[in-house]
Amino acid sequence: MKVIFSRKGFDSGSGRCASPIINGQPLSLPIPTRMPTITRFRDLNGPYGRLVCELTNGRLTPDDWCHLDPDINQACLPRKPCWRGSLGQEAAAQGHLANQNIAHGDLFLFWGLFRVAANDGRWRFVGPAQHRIWGWLQVGDIVNLGPDGSHAVQSRPWLCDHPHARAGWRARNTLYLAADRLALGFRELPFAGSGVLKRGYRLTADNGLTSRWAAPDWLNLARGGCGMTYNPAARWFSDGTVRSAARGQEFVAAPKPESGAMEWIESVIRDDP
Repeated sequence: MKVIFSRKGFDSGSGRCASPIINGQPLSLPIPTRMPTITRFRDLNGPYGRLVCELTNGRLTPDDWCHLDPDINQACLPRKPCWRGSLGQEAAAQGHLANQNIAHGDLFLFWGLFRVAANDGRWRFVGPAQHRIWGWLQVGDIVNLGPDGSHAVQSRPWLCDHPHARAGWRARNTLYLAADRLALGFRELPFAGSGVLKRGYRLTADNGLTSRWAAPDWLNLARGGCGMTYNPAARWFSDGTVRSAARGQEFVAAPKPESGAMEWIESVIRDDP
C-alpha cells in the first residue's frame, strides 16, 4: 500500500490564508476557483461562507465559487443515495500519481495549512500557522474521466456535485473513488473509506517553521524510512524531522513491510489524543 500525502485546502497561494481550527477541529476550506463547479461557499452546510469572508477580510464572499475537492465530508451537502468520498486530479499532479502507479487500496492523507481561529463577533486568526492532516481517502476505484467528466454521473448519480464530473478539464482528468471500508493490510477497520478527522494530526514540529515536519521513523529517510517523492535525502534529518517541499500536491511514500507505518496510519485516523 502506498501513502500519498496530498496537499489540499486554503494556503498562501490558493485562498491566500490558512484554513481555521475551530474548537480544536481543523476545517479545511475548499479553494476558490474558476474551474468547472456548481458549488458556492454559501451552498456548503456550516459557517463556510462567513469564514471565507471574514478570514480573508472580504476578499472572498459567500457567493464565490469553490472547488469542493476532495469531497470527503458527507455533511457538507445534501447527498444522493450511495454517496462516497471522491478526489479529482488532472494535469501534472495526475501524471505524477499515474507514474507512481497509484491503485486500489492506496491511501491519500490530506493535509493543509491551518491556524486556530476565534469568534469575538467576527472570525479571526489567533494562533501560528501549522500543517495538519485533516482527512483521508482509500482508493476503491479509479475513473478516467477525460475532458468532459459528466458521463460519470450517468452511472454514479451521487457524483452530481463533484467538480471533476463536469466538462471543461484536460485529458488527464481522473477521479479516485473511496473504498467502502478502510483496510490496512489484511485488517478492515471500523471506518469508512474516506472521512475527516475531529482533531487532525499536527505535522509541523515545535520549532516555529511551518514546513519542518516531525516525521515518523517509517517515513524518515535519515532514520531508515522510505521517504516520499519531491523530498530528496537532503531534506531529512536525524532529529526526526523533514523540511517538506514548498510546492507540489502529491508526495508519494511506499512504506517498507513491518516498518510501523500501518500502526501510525491507524493512530492518525483513529484521531487519538
